[in-house]
Amino acid sequence: MSSQSSLTLGILELDEGISTDSPACAPREGSLMHPATFNRPVITEMVEGAMADVIIRGEASLERACIEAAERLIARGAGVIAADCGFFIRHQRAISAAVNVPVVTSSLILIPTLLRQLAPGKKLAVLTADSRHCSEDLLGIENPADRKRVVVGGIERGVYVRNALARPFIRTDVDQIEREVDERVAQLRAEHPDIAMILFECTGFPIVADALRSKTGLPIYDIIDLCRLTLASVSNRV
Repeated sequence: MSSQSSLTLGILELDEGISTDSPACAPREGSLMHPATFNRPVITEMVEGAMADVIIRGEASLERACIEAAERLIARGAGVIAADCGFFIRHQRAISAAVNVPVVTSSLILIPTLLRQLAPGKKLAVLTADSRHCSEDLLGIENPADRKRVVVGGIERGVYVRNALARPFIRTDVDQIEREVDERVAQLRAEHPDIAMILFECTGFPIVADALRSKTGLPIYDIIDLCRLTLASVSNRV
């Protein structure tokens, strides 16, 4: 195995309320958790107490648990730290300050860069699992003019989010995810015809990204793209 392919991606995992004796669901092809997505090892550490609803709405007390999980990943050989929910971005600063490897908790980190790719009159659509909790502080935008160029939409009323919040977690069919994302994107584009690019916040959306790229004809970025970029920039230290 080459040094590049042996670089390990460590992922902070949600607490999905699944007991240790429950059968594990195999990662879907094209998902953040699937090793073939990055052609390199992927390891995970669950953040205790980080249930989806808690992470989505925000809980400062989880900061220590996030740091400890990141440290466990590094001890196991992770060279880059990511997370399996974009709302982990609330803990980005604390985690990156505590460890000595690159930390990319959320695709939302890309927003300022993506805006610079677009013409001034064009907009970036951020599609999130729950727009009610995708607050201003998560967008990383200081310039009011830039903020006007970002449109946020969510699928919080759909089956996918309801299943994600269930205890134990319920896996949603890919077709259902694609349908909900496609419908919300279409609504956003109807309301904002100047949308020229899409960013997926939710880590469950990359498995339908190619289908949506084909349907919309627009560039779509997600956590997979951010992880690939970061992994490509880091040399294996083993």
